[in-house]
Amino acid sequence: MPTRVKAVFMSDLHLGARECQATEIASFLGSMEMDELYLVGDIVDLWCMRRGIYWPASHHAVLKSIMEKARNGTRVIYVPGNHDDLARTLVGSLLAGVEVHQEYHYTTGNGQRMLVIHGDVFDGAVRFSPLLKATGCALYSVVLWVGRYVNMIRTLCGFRRWSLATWLKSRVGNAMAYVRRYELAAAHAAAARGFDGIICGHIHRPQVEQISGVLYCNDGDWVEHCTALVEDRNGELRIWQHRAETLDLVPAMEGLREAA
Repeated sequence: MPTRVKAVFMSDLHLGARECQATEIASFLGSMEMDELYLVGDIVDLWCMRRGIYWPASHHAVLKSIMEKARNGTRVIYVPGNHDDLARTLVGSLLAGVEVHQEYHYTTGNGQRMLVIHGDVFDGAVRFSPLLKATGCALYSVVLWVGRYVNMIRTLCGFRRWSLATWLKSRVGNAMAYVRRYELAAAHAAAARGFDGIICGHIHRPQVEQISGVLYCNDGDWVEHCTALVEDRNGELRIWQHRAETLDLVPAMEGLREAA
């Protein structure tokens, strides 16, 4: 039986990229029934597709699953990110039952007002330096490429999937400092606009924590962690991680520690 929840927030699927865990996404969507589904940016990776088209059947199956949910009564809201920024020209449109928004103001069952936004606006490297953006993207792609072959070997040896990118980011001081600056910037921006919290993605680091009185929620990604932010029927927001066709409620940092 599908798990019934109030809302699911997913970002950074990166469909069209070889690193996308499309089979896991489809399995997760098939195992969940939600009133509302929020796609919080970087759903289709247009940056990767500009370098060459990669669109296997498993990636198409994810889009098909999303469309089916929209047809079957789930409210689907799409907030584009930087990797699918062309979709921002469609803000205000309704596409096959999917609403496209620049950002969204969400109220939880507990009455918390949350700003839903992809989050690249808080990333100074992406926003202000095209050269740094391109360099960082290239390095990240290399790390993911190496990680793909590491996981092939781990699978042959009977070990579960492991994220090289997460391992590196958790041990490089500059990377950890950047992530913290991002989290603080997102929380402070939400507070300045009068929100109780923020729901975002972008940095591929699932996290739920209070920052200066603001509830900061990052739903993670489907490249490294296979996580989503879920609001249950009691109005609680938690990170859920999909692992080999099972769902786990994951405390804020547990999944990252295990990945390391």
